[in-house]
Amino acid sequence: MIIQPMIRGNMCVNAHPAGCAAAVRSQISSVRKWRAEQGQPKDSPKTVLVIGCSSGYGLASRIVAAFGFGATTIGVSFEKEGSDTLPPKNGTPGWYNNMAFDREAKASGIESFTINSDAFSHDTRKKVIEIVKKTDKKIDLVIYSVASVVRVDPDSGKLYRSVFKPIGEALTGETIDAMTGKITPIGTDPATDEEIFNTIKVMGGEDWALWIDQLAKADVLSEGIKTVAYSYIGPSLSYAIYRDGTIGEAKKHLEKTAKKMDAELQASLKGRAYISVNKGVVSRLSVGIPIIALYLSVLFKVMKEKGTHEGCIEQMERLFAERLYTGGAVPTDEIGRIRIDDLEMDPKVQEEVKKRMATITQDSFPKIGDLEGYRHDFLVSNGFDVEGIDYTADVASMESI
Repeated sequence: MIIQPMIRGNMCVNAHPAGCAAAVRSQISSVRKWRAEQGQPKDSPKTVLVIGCSSGYGLASRIVAAFGFGATTIGVSFEKEGSDTLPPKNGTPGWYNNMAFDREAKASGIESFTINSDAFSHDTRKKVIEIVKKTDKKIDLVIYSVASVVRVDPDSGKLYRSVFKPIGEALTGETIDAMTGKITPIGTDPATDEEIFNTIKVMGGEDWALWIDQLAKADVLSEGIKTVAYSYIGPSLSYAIYRDGTIGEAKKHLEKTAKKMDAELQASLKGRAYISVNKGVVSRLSVGIPIIALYLSVLFKVMKEKGTHEGCIEQMERLFAERLYTGGAVPTDEIGRIRIDDLEMDPKVQEEVKKRMATITQDSFPKIGDLEGYRHDFLVSNGFDVEGIDYTADVASMESI
């Protein structure tokens, strides 16, 4: 069958198997080129666990760890597999991404293990522990990159659902249609106390702490273990929906968790726990948040003009080489966060973005924003608009890449 992108409500709801595989190969190629230019690293991880490994920053982290540093990787994600039943069923992009990663790792002689299971489940943690013990290794880096809208508490069985809402007052803003470039108003009511609590339960630090606690008790963490959870802050113009909204409360909980965990790991394993604040990128979640999509399109334009634009893979290359594995102390900001969003938050970049955002109209947007780049990133995340793929050709199978 021929697969074309299916867009519903500014979301792409299908994926192209061959396109996903090609996008993964492209990131691997980028890392290999980067490593060849950089030479041998001063320091490197040996065994890396990536929780939330199938897309975005999690996938990029796994690729950099494996193909940039030669690390054994264990990846955890919960994806829907494709099926050739009648009618055929499309797998999620992450399903094909994981398949492509494992195939490329095997071809390169790099050890990898991928677990398709609920990252919030105790059983999933047990599976990881079993794998590590069978390999007779210990984990020296844990990446936590889970971006889910729902979580089932592994002890109570209760389901929690997160929301992207402001706190205190309703918010109105604008967003863009990734395919047409049409700017439309979008708004949301303020969150209830229950919604704030639920969002923290899903996207705060509770699950990350459970992972580290159970891995430590199972004695599968190495001395000097590093663990990093990913976060985002963004510009002041988005604070109402992000930093000061429900997701912001969850991220603040994540930061408090990191501080507590850092003290515990230093005392027990001479380890460290960090928050890495990363650059804004197009994701399945970001497209539906007021202001964010429009901001990102303008940001991309400005950063490309300045030659500082980065995607997930470039960000993770810098995170590993210039922050985590320099052979010395990890550089952080005044409250202990790794700031790999430094190029985005450059005052000159933000000043120009703010100036352009204030003058956006439907007519001026093509000059002010980077619709083409935004649309490309939106489509590539589902395996579309990938160079070298013939999207008019039949896809032989939904089960493979």
